[in-house]
Amino acid sequence: MDRTAPTITLTRVMATPSPDPDRVGDASFVELPLLVWLSPGFPVGAFAYSHGLEWACEAGDIADAASLKAWLVDLLDLGAPRSDCVLFACAFRAARAGDRAGLNEINALAVALAGSAERRLETRAQGGAFLAAMRAAWDCAALGDLPAAGAEPVAYPVAVGAAAAGHGLDLAISLQAFAISLVANFVSAAVRLGAIGQTDGQKTLAAILPDVRRLARDTAGADVGALGGCAFRSDIAAMRHETQYSRLFRS
Repeated sequence: MDRTAPTITLTRVMATPSPDPDRVGDASFVELPLLVWLSPGFPVGAFAYSHGLEWACEAGDIADAASLKAWLVDLLDLGAPRSDCVLFACAFRAARAGDRAGLNEINALAVALAGSAERRLETRAQGGAFLAAMRAAWDCAALGDLPAAGAEPVAYPVAVGAAAAGHGLDLAISLQAFAISLVANFVSAAVRLGAIGQTDGQKTLAAILPDVRRLARDTAGADVGALGGCAFRSDIAAMRHETQYSRLFRS
């Protein structure tokens, strides 16, 4: 009988220290404000806007998950969300540099680029509401470089970009969070319009994440020279929605 004792190998397990809650500069902590600012619960009224999707559903352009995803990918590649991400990045860099004049020039351009009355309402109303909530609860010096309440309008991507810079957040992560929040609101609108169900809504969001990451990567270093778009059907949808007979949304 073989009485040789078995060989036992002991592996030393190193305990991983718990993160120090006071190390607020760590990446694991510093982006948490984005979860608040870009959540459906933040009082910007995003739920009231469909970015023209209501007319697109009425016209039959969006009828299921596949057509919704195709529409959204076109918006990210060619439409207003792409321009909004460029404006976000430009505003972020101006705010981080303390360039008040530059930040306000970017804001004026962002408002002027709105291609229809409802698109202008969409960006101005959300930008103003975002600033009001931020100044009350999350104020920072960068927000003081934007127009005061009741003065010039502030575009939504400019307001969020300035806030992210003012709070020391990371540009790339902030851009991804901003872009997916736009898409999530569009998907929510499609669900409420009955074009898709909730499960298909989540499948659409999961499938579009690579496009969101690509958009954030492509626009992080962009300047105003990269602005422009050719999502003509989306622009037409925004204008047609202004006279649509029965509407749930403001845009």
